[in-house]
Amino acid sequence: MLYDECCVMNGLMQTADEPVIGGVYERELRVARELGRAAGAAALEFYGRPLVVEHKGDLDEPVTQADRVANELIVRRLRQEFPGDGILAEESIDTVRRLQCERVWMVDPVDGTKGFIAGSGDFAVQIGLADQGASILGVVYQPVADVLHWAARGHGAWIARHGFEPERLRVSTETNLSRMRLAASRSHRSQRMDTVVRALGITEEVRRNSVGVKIGLIVEQQCDLYIHLSLGTKQWDTCAPEAVLREAGGTMTDLWGEPLRYNTPDVMNLNGLVATNGATHREVIERLAPLLTQFGRTRVDG
Repeated sequence: MLYDECCVMNGLMQTADEPVIGGVYERELRVARELGRAAGAAALEFYGRPLVVEHKGDLDEPVTQADRVANELIVRRLRQEFPGDGILAEESIDTVRRLQCERVWMVDPVDGTKGFIAGSGDFAVQIGLADQGASILGVVYQPVADVLHWAARGHGAWIARHGFEPERLRVSTETNLSRMRLAASRSHRSQRMDTVVRALGITEEVRRNSVGVKIGLIVEQQCDLYIHLSLGTKQWDTCAPEAVLREAGGTMTDLWGEPLRYNTPDVMNLNGLVATNGATHREVIERLAPLLTQFGRTRVDG
Protein backbone atom coordinates (compact mmCIF):
# COMPACT_ATOMS: atom_id res chain seq x y z
CA MET A 1 0.00 0.00 0.00
CA LEU A 2 1.44 3.34 -1.08
CA TYR A 3 -0.67 5.31 1.35
CA ASP A 4 -2.48 4.37 4.52
CA GLU A 5 -5.85 5.92 3.77
CA CYS A 6 -7.84 4.07 6.45
CA CYS A 7 -8.54 7.18 8.51
CA VAL A 8 -9.37 9.19 5.41
CA MET A 9 -11.67 6.56 4.00
CA ASN A 10 -13.47 5.99 7.26
CA GLY A 11 -14.19 9.69 7.44
CA LEU A 12 -15.47 10.07 3.89
CA MET A 13 -18.97 11.38 3.66
CA GLN A 14 -20.90 14.01 1.74
CA THR A 15 -20.28 17.41 3.25
CA ALA A 16 -23.31 19.19 4.61
CA ASP A 17 -23.04 22.09 2.16
CA GLU A 18 -23.25 19.96 -0.99
CA PRO A 19 -26.68 19.28 -2.51
CA VAL A 20 -27.87 15.68 -2.74
CA ILE A 21 -28.23 14.51 -6.33
CA GLY A 22 -30.92 11.89 -6.62
CA GLY A 23 -31.52 9.27 -9.29
CA VAL A 24 -29.03 8.46 -12.02
CA TYR A 25 -25.36 8.97 -11.07
CA GLU A 26 -26.15 9.77 -7.42
CA ARG A 27 -23.75 7.12 -6.10
CA GLU A 28 -21.08 7.83 -8.71
CA LEU A 29 -21.09 11.54 -7.87
CA ARG A 30 -20.98 10.91 -4.14
CA VAL A 31 -18.01 8.58 -4.41
CA ALA A 32 -16.15 10.77 -6.91
CA ARG A 33 -16.60 13.90 -4.79
CA GLU A 34 -15.44 12.09 -1.68
CA LEU A 35 -12.41 10.76 -3.52
CA GLY A 36 -11.58 14.14 -5.02
CA ARG A 37 -11.39 15.72 -1.58
CA ALA A 38 -9.55 12.77 -0.03
CA ALA A 39 -6.97 12.61 -2.81
CA GLY A 40 -6.52 16.38 -2.60
CA ALA A 41 -5.83 16.12 1.12
CA ALA A 42 -3.35 13.32 0.50
CA ALA A 43 -1.51 15.37 -2.14
CA LEU A 44 -1.31 18.37 0.16
CA GLU A 45 0.70 16.28 2.61
CA PHE A 46 3.57 16.65 0.13
CA TYR A 47 2.85 20.19 -1.06
CA GLY A 48 5.54 22.74 -0.31
CA ARG A 49 7.91 20.03 0.91
CA PRO A 50 10.97 18.42 -0.72
CA LEU A 51 9.76 16.22 -3.55
CA VAL A 52 11.19 13.29 -5.45
CA VAL A 53 10.60 14.35 -9.05
CA GLU A 54 10.89 11.81 -11.84
CA HIS A 55 10.12 12.06 -15.55
CA LYS A 56 8.20 9.58 -17.67
CA GLY A 57 10.36 8.24 -20.46
CA ASP A 58 11.66 10.92 -22.78
CA LEU A 59 8.66 13.17 -22.20
CA ASP A 60 8.64 16.38 -20.21
CA GLU A 61 6.07 14.92 -17.82
CA PRO A 62 7.14 15.14 -14.19
CA VAL A 63 5.68 12.83 -11.57
CA THR A 64 6.05 12.99 -7.79
CA GLN A 65 5.14 10.82 -4.84
CA ALA A 66 2.00 12.96 -4.47
CA ASP A 67 0.77 11.83 -7.91
CA ARG A 68 1.28 8.17 -7.01
CA VAL A 69 -0.26 8.35 -3.55
CA ALA A 70 -3.37 10.16 -4.79
CA ASN A 71 -3.65 7.76 -7.74
CA GLU A 72 -3.48 4.70 -5.49
CA LEU A 73 -6.13 6.09 -3.15
CA ILE A 74 -8.59 6.84 -5.97
CA VAL A 75 -8.08 3.67 -7.98
CA ARG A 76 -8.39 1.33 -4.99
CA ARG A 77 -11.75 2.82 -3.95
CA LEU A 78 -13.15 2.90 -7.50
CA ARG A 79 -12.32 -0.79 -7.90
CA GLN A 80 -14.14 -1.55 -4.66
CA GLU A 81 -17.20 0.54 -5.45
CA PHE A 82 -17.56 -0.17 -9.18
CA PRO A 83 -15.90 -3.53 -9.96
CA GLY A 84 -17.64 -3.79 -13.33
CA ASP A 85 -16.22 -0.51 -14.62
CA GLY A 86 -12.89 -0.02 -16.32
CA ILE A 87 -10.28 2.43 -15.06
CA LEU A 88 -7.77 4.52 -16.96
CA ALA A 89 -5.54 6.33 -14.44
CA GLU A 90 -2.44 8.31 -15.26
CA GLU A 91 -0.18 6.62 -12.72
CA SER A 92 -1.53 3.07 -13.14
CA ILE A 93 -0.53 0.47 -15.69
CA ASP A 94 -3.00 0.52 -18.57
CA THR A 95 -4.58 -2.77 -19.60
CA VAL A 96 -6.86 -3.89 -22.41
CA ARG A 97 -9.60 -4.72 -19.90
CA ARG A 98 -10.96 -1.18 -20.03
CA LEU A 99 -11.57 -1.49 -23.78
CA GLN A 100 -14.10 -4.22 -23.02
CA CYS A 101 -16.06 -1.98 -20.62
CA GLU A 102 -18.85 0.43 -21.55
CA ARG A 103 -18.11 2.61 -18.53
CA VAL A 104 -14.57 3.70 -17.75
CA TRP A 105 -13.28 6.02 -15.04
CA MET A 106 -10.65 8.51 -16.21
CA VAL A 107 -8.36 9.56 -13.35
CA ASP A 108 -5.74 12.28 -13.21
CA PRO A 109 -4.65 12.33 -9.57
CA VAL A 110 -2.70 15.60 -9.89
CA ASP A 111 -3.48 17.44 -13.09
CA GLY A 112 -0.88 20.18 -13.37
CA THR A 113 2.05 18.50 -11.66
CA LYS A 114 4.32 21.35 -12.78
CA GLY A 115 2.14 23.76 -10.81
CA PHE A 116 2.26 21.42 -7.84
CA ILE A 117 6.05 21.32 -7.95
CA ALA A 118 6.32 25.10 -8.44
CA GLY A 119 3.96 25.76 -5.53
CA SER A 120 1.65 27.91 -7.68
CA GLY A 121 -1.53 26.14 -6.59
CA ASP A 122 -2.36 25.44 -10.25
CA PHE A 123 -3.26 21.77 -9.95
CA ALA A 124 -6.37 19.69 -9.49
CA VAL A 125 -7.61 16.19 -8.77
CA GLN A 126 -9.71 15.04 -11.73
CA ILE A 127 -12.07 12.08 -11.75
CA GLY A 128 -14.22 11.58 -14.84
CA LEU A 129 -16.54 8.85 -16.05
CA ALA A 130 -17.02 7.97 -19.71
CA ASP A 131 -19.87 5.81 -20.99
CA GLN A 132 -19.64 4.32 -24.48
CA GLY A 133 -16.86 6.76 -25.32
CA ALA A 134 -18.54 9.94 -24.13
CA SER A 135 -17.82 11.96 -20.99
CA ILE A 136 -20.84 11.84 -18.69
CA LEU A 137 -19.58 12.82 -15.22
CA GLY A 138 -16.74 14.82 -13.77
CA VAL A 139 -15.26 16.00 -10.50
CA VAL A 140 -12.44 18.56 -10.45
CA TYR A 141 -11.05 19.52 -7.04
CA GLN A 142 -8.48 22.26 -6.48
CA PRO A 143 -6.99 21.45 -3.05
CA VAL A 144 -5.12 24.70 -2.35
CA ALA A 145 -8.16 26.88 -3.08
CA ASP A 146 -10.53 24.22 -1.65
CA VAL A 147 -12.79 24.58 -4.70
CA LEU A 148 -14.82 21.64 -5.96
CA HIS A 149 -16.47 21.55 -9.38
CA TRP A 150 -18.70 18.63 -10.27
CA ALA A 151 -21.27 17.66 -12.87
CA ALA A 152 -23.16 14.73 -14.32
CA ARG A 153 -25.21 14.47 -17.47
CA GLY A 154 -28.61 16.05 -16.88
CA HIS A 155 -27.76 17.30 -13.37
CA GLY A 156 -26.03 20.57 -14.20
CA ALA A 157 -22.61 21.76 -13.04
CA TRP A 158 -21.92 22.94 -9.50
CA ILE A 159 -19.25 24.64 -7.44
CA ALA A 160 -18.60 24.32 -3.71
CA ARG A 161 -16.29 26.76 -1.96
CA HIS A 162 -15.30 26.70 1.69
CA GLY A 163 -17.72 28.82 3.70
CA PHE A 164 -20.24 29.31 0.88
CA GLU A 165 -23.40 27.54 -0.24
CA PRO A 166 -23.03 25.49 -3.45
CA GLU A 167 -23.88 27.37 -6.62
CA ARG A 168 -24.93 26.34 -10.10
CA LEU A 169 -22.22 27.01 -12.68
CA ARG A 170 -23.00 28.76 -15.95
CA VAL A 171 -20.61 29.95 -18.62
CA SER A 172 -20.57 33.50 -19.95
CA THR A 173 -22.78 34.66 -22.82
CA GLU A 174 -20.06 36.75 -24.46
CA THR A 175 -20.09 36.48 -28.27
CA ASN A 176 -17.52 39.11 -29.26
CA LEU A 177 -14.16 37.37 -29.62
CA SER A 178 -12.24 40.59 -29.10
CA ARG A 179 -13.76 40.89 -25.64
CA MET A 180 -13.22 37.27 -24.68
CA ARG A 181 -10.53 36.17 -22.25
CA LEU A 182 -8.34 33.20 -23.10
CA ALA A 183 -7.38 30.59 -20.52
CA ALA A 184 -3.82 29.88 -21.60
CA SER A 185 -1.05 27.54 -20.54
CA ARG A 186 1.86 28.77 -18.45
CA SER A 187 4.10 26.48 -20.50
CA HIS A 188 3.92 24.93 -23.98
CA ARG A 189 3.51 28.36 -25.62
CA SER A 190 4.35 28.26 -29.33
CA GLN A 191 4.56 30.71 -32.22
CA ARG A 192 1.55 28.96 -33.71
CA MET A 193 -0.47 29.76 -30.61
CA ASP A 194 0.59 33.39 -30.89
CA THR A 195 -0.69 33.33 -34.49
CA VAL A 196 -4.05 31.93 -33.33
CA VAL A 197 -4.39 34.56 -30.61
CA ARG A 198 -3.77 37.36 -33.11
CA ALA A 199 -6.17 35.87 -35.66
CA LEU A 200 -8.96 35.64 -33.10
CA GLY A 201 -8.33 39.16 -31.86
CA ILE A 202 -7.78 38.01 -28.29
CA THR A 203 -6.22 40.68 -26.07
CA GLU A 204 -6.63 39.23 -22.57
CA GLU A 205 -5.19 35.99 -21.20
CA VAL A 206 -5.08 34.20 -17.88
CA ARG A 207 -2.27 31.64 -17.64
CA ARG A 208 -2.58 28.47 -15.61
CA ASN A 209 -1.05 24.96 -15.57
CA SER A 210 -3.88 22.45 -15.24
CA VAL A 211 -6.50 21.74 -17.93
CA GLY A 212 -9.06 21.38 -15.15
CA VAL A 213 -8.10 24.72 -13.63
CA LYS A 214 -8.35 26.42 -17.03
CA ILE A 215 -11.80 24.95 -17.68
CA GLY A 216 -12.69 26.08 -14.17
CA LEU A 217 -11.95 29.65 -15.25
CA ILE A 218 -14.46 29.27 -18.08
CA VAL A 219 -17.27 27.80 -15.98
CA GLU A 220 -16.74 30.53 -13.37
CA GLN A 221 -16.92 33.19 -16.13
CA GLN A 222 -13.38 34.40 -15.50
CA CYS A 223 -12.45 33.29 -19.04
CA ASP A 224 -14.38 32.37 -22.17
CA LEU A 225 -12.23 29.96 -24.17
CA TYR A 226 -9.23 27.65 -24.11
CA ILE A 227 -7.34 26.23 -27.10
CA HIS A 228 -4.73 23.48 -27.05
CA LEU A 229 -3.10 23.08 -30.45
CA SER A 230 -0.82 20.14 -29.79
CA LEU A 231 -1.52 16.47 -29.06
CA GLY A 232 -0.14 16.85 -25.55
CA THR A 233 -3.33 16.26 -23.58
CA LYS A 234 -4.61 12.82 -22.70
CA GLN A 235 -8.07 11.47 -21.99
CA TRP A 236 -7.65 11.74 -18.22
CA ASP A 237 -6.85 15.45 -18.69
CA THR A 238 -10.15 16.25 -20.38
CA CYS A 239 -12.85 13.76 -19.34
CA ALA A 240 -13.85 15.34 -16.03
CA PRO A 241 -13.44 18.99 -17.16
CA GLU A 242 -15.49 18.32 -20.30
CA ALA A 243 -18.42 17.03 -18.25
CA VAL A 244 -18.33 20.12 -16.03
CA LEU A 245 -18.04 22.50 -18.98
CA ARG A 246 -20.88 20.87 -20.93
CA GLU A 247 -23.28 20.94 -17.98
CA ALA A 248 -22.40 24.61 -17.40
CA GLY A 249 -23.46 25.37 -20.98
CA GLY A 250 -20.06 25.29 -22.69
CA THR A 251 -18.61 23.12 -25.43
CA MET A 252 -15.41 21.09 -25.80
CA THR A 253 -14.37 19.49 -29.08
CA ASP A 254 -11.21 18.81 -31.02
CA LEU A 255 -9.71 21.54 -33.23
CA TRP A 256 -12.01 20.57 -36.11
CA GLY A 257 -15.18 20.71 -34.02
CA GLU A 258 -15.54 16.94 -33.68
CA PRO A 259 -16.47 15.34 -30.32
CA LEU A 260 -13.73 14.02 -28.08
CA ARG A 261 -13.85 10.23 -27.74
CA TYR A 262 -12.81 8.31 -24.64
CA ASN A 263 -11.67 4.78 -23.88
CA THR A 264 -9.85 4.35 -27.16
CA PRO A 265 -6.63 2.32 -27.47
CA ASP A 266 -4.55 5.50 -27.87
CA VAL A 267 -5.13 7.71 -24.82
CA MET A 268 -3.80 10.87 -26.51
CA ASN A 269 -6.16 13.60 -27.69
CA LEU A 270 -4.46 13.56 -31.08
CA ASN A 271 -6.50 16.38 -32.59
CA GLY A 272 -6.01 19.01 -29.91
CA LEU A 273 -8.94 20.66 -28.22
CA VAL A 274 -11.10 23.76 -28.15
CA ALA A 275 -13.19 24.68 -25.11
CA THR A 276 -15.52 27.68 -25.22
CA ASN A 277 -18.59 29.16 -23.59
CA GLY A 278 -20.55 27.52 -26.42
CA ALA A 279 -21.89 30.76 -27.85
CA THR A 280 -18.81 31.30 -30.00
CA HIS A 281 -17.71 27.73 -30.58
CA ARG A 282 -18.69 27.49 -34.23
CA GLU A 283 -17.01 30.83 -35.03
CA VAL A 284 -13.79 29.78 -33.28
CA ILE A 285 -13.70 26.49 -35.20
CA GLU A 286 -14.32 28.29 -38.49
CA ARG A 287 -11.54 30.80 -37.82
CA LEU A 288 -9.15 28.02 -36.85
CA ALA A 289 -9.71 26.06 -40.07
CA PRO A 290 -7.46 28.12 -42.41
CA LEU A 291 -4.81 28.39 -39.70
CA LEU A 292 -4.69 24.61 -39.28
CA THR A 293 -4.22 24.31 -43.03
CA GLN A 294 -1.44 26.91 -42.83
CA PHE A 295 0.21 24.89 -40.06
CA GLY A 296 0.00 21.72 -42.14
CA ARG A 297 -2.33 20.06 -39.63
CA THR A 298 -4.79 17.39 -40.71
CA ARG A 299 -7.26 15.59 -38.52
CA VAL A 300 -6.25 12.10 -37.35
CA ASP A 301 -9.04 9.50 -37.47
CA GLY A 302 -9.40 6.82 -34.82
